[in-house]
Amino acid sequence: MADQENPETNPEQDAPAGEGVPTGAPEAAPDPSPVGAEEAAAAAASGDDPEASTGEPEGGAAAPAEPAAPAEPAPPPLTPHERRVAARAKRGTRRGATPEERTELRRQKAVARRRRREQERAKKTTKGEGTPPAEHAPGTPQVRLGKVVSDKADKTITVRIDIAKRHRRYRKIVRSSSTLHAHDERNDANAGDLVRVVECRPMSRTKRWRLVEILERAK
Repeated sequence: MADQENPETNPEQDAPAGEGVPTGAPEAAPDPSPVGAEEAAAAAASGDDPEASTGEPEGGAAAPAEPAAPAEPAPPPLTPHERRVAARAKRGTRRGATPEERTELRRQKAVARRRRREQERAKKTTKGEGTPPAEHAPGTPQVRLGKVVSDKADKTITVRIDIAKRHRRYRKIVRSSSTLHAHDERNDANAGDLVRVVECRPMSRTKRWRLVEILERAK
C-alpha cells in the first residue's frame, strides 16, 4: 500500500517509456572480422559485387529500361543551286571585301593579262606573202613595202600593202590589203613595181607617205 500511495518511491514508474533501469552490463556490438572486410574490399575492386554489377535495388525489382533515342532523319538532298553555292563558299570569295582589296586584285589581273599577251605575241609567227605590219616606236617613221597599182596622177603613186598574219585563236592565215598614196617627186615608179615607202608629213589631203626606193621593176 505504501508503494502505491507514494509514487515517488517507485523508480520504474518515473522512467520514460523505453528507458528502463539497466539491470546488467550493456551488450557489446559484434566486431566485424578483418578477414571478411578484406574479402569485401577485394570483391568491390574486382567488380564481383552482385548489387553493384547488376545495378538492381535491394528489393529485387528491376530498374525500368530507358527508351531508345529516335534516329535523326537524313538531310534532304541539295538542289543544283545549293551545291553551286556551297562549292563557291568552299573556294572562297573572288571579289575583295574592301575597295583596296578589289583594286589590288584588278592590278594583279592586269599584270597577268599583260604577261600572257606578251607571251602570245612572242610565239606568234607570220608566214606567207606580203609585208607584216611594222612596229612603230615614238619618233620613228613607219616603213612599208608594197606594189604600185596606179601611177596616173602627177607625182603621186597608189601603193597596195598586202598583209598576211595568223589568226590569234584559230591559227589560220588571214590575208588583207590596204592602199595608200605616196609622193613620187620624179615620177619614177610605174604600175607593178615593188617599192618601199616611208611615213612623212602630210603633203596633201590623202598623201602621208613618200617613195624611198624601187626594189623591183615590173616585168
